[in-house]
Amino acid sequence: YAPTRCAAAQTSTEQGVLPPCHHHEAVHDPQLVPCTCPLFSCPWEGHLEVVVSHLRQTHRINILQGAEIVFLATDMHLPAPTDWIIMHSCLGHQFLLVLRKQEKYEGHPQFFATMMLIGTPTQADNFTYRLELNRNQRRLKWEATPRSVLECVDSVISDGDCLVLNTSLAQLFSDNGSLAIGIAITTSKVHNVEAEI
Repeated sequence: YAPTRCAAAQTSTEQGVLPPCHHHEAVHDPQLVPCTCPLFSCPWEGHLEVVVSHLRQTHRINILQGAEIVFLATDMHLPAPTDWIIMHSCLGHQFLLVLRKQEKYEGHPQFFATMMLIGTPTQADNFTYRLELNRNQRRLKWEATPRSVLECVDSVISDGDCLVLNTSLAQLFSDNGSLAIGIAITTSKVHNVEAEI
């Protein structure tokens, strides 16, 4: 279990909006990517191979090992916008789970969970991730291909291409304000077939 939370920047909390995605506009060198920790106004940018060390050293993001882990997001009652983030290392790659509490409509916060590969979109296509909530004889699963950190997490969330929970559904699966999310990552079938040939 790893409770890691990024606090929203003060201006974001006051305005109730997320900072804009500045990925393509701000990056002049196509080899450089901006900091992938959402809701921090972090000016850092660097190559993909140093993103993990930046997240661990600067933002103190925890990293969990193994194909299947459980991520515990605490303090679900915090006001939106708030992010909970963990790095997941398995199958020779690092993934970033982002759980965001955000109001899509005023007064109606929702929870959005997605997995981003710290790698290219082509590499991301080789994997499948599963998020699972399991509590009080209820089970909810979301399975999809992770997105690359080269894409903007804000776009993934605004498109709704992720696990989306309204507040009442999140409460069904929470325990004393904490939400346990089971995470499993596998290689996709296409990748396995190519490996066998």
